[in-house]
Amino acid sequence: MRITIEKATPADATAILAFLKQVGSETENLTFGGEGLPFTVEAEAEYLASMENSRDDVMLLAKINGEIVGNASLSRMPRRMRHRGDFSTAVVKEHWNKGIGGMLLREIIGFAKENDFAVIDLQVRSDNVAAIHLYEKFGFRTIGTHPAFFEMDGKQIPFDYMVLELK
Repeated sequence: MRITIEKATPADATAILAFLKQVGSETENLTFGGEGLPFTVEAEAEYLASMENSRDDVMLLAKINGEIVGNASLSRMPRRMRHRGDFSTAVVKEHWNKGIGGMLLREIIGFAKENDFAVIDLQVRSDNVAAIHLYEKFGFRTIGTHPAFFEMDGKQIPFDYMVLELK
């Protein structure tokens, strides 16, 4: 099994939207479910085109035989928060615990360092032990917990705020 990591391009828009529907249906750790995100292929392609030469935003794809099995993105925050980037990632359930998340995170950290980010922020479900372990392995630390970040089926779900200081 050969995993490649590459920058997303507008040509990936349709596959990314299908990937997001798949991962959304496989976990309750994301901000969306099996409906995916409410973007058209055209809007997704336009968004990806805007990142092509960006030093502020990137989306990476993990692929096996051309099929997307994971993604990660980093987006620089605006104005007085420009030193920070917001990170997110997802991997299809069939490929959890195979090192794909670590491969993506390593590349995101490299992009952040090359482009003068000082801090990477993320939010993770407080009970997502595997993800928290991965983030801690790369040097992230928890700085707080939001007690009701999600509300699902009438239940409030806490999330941890984690940061990685690069400078």
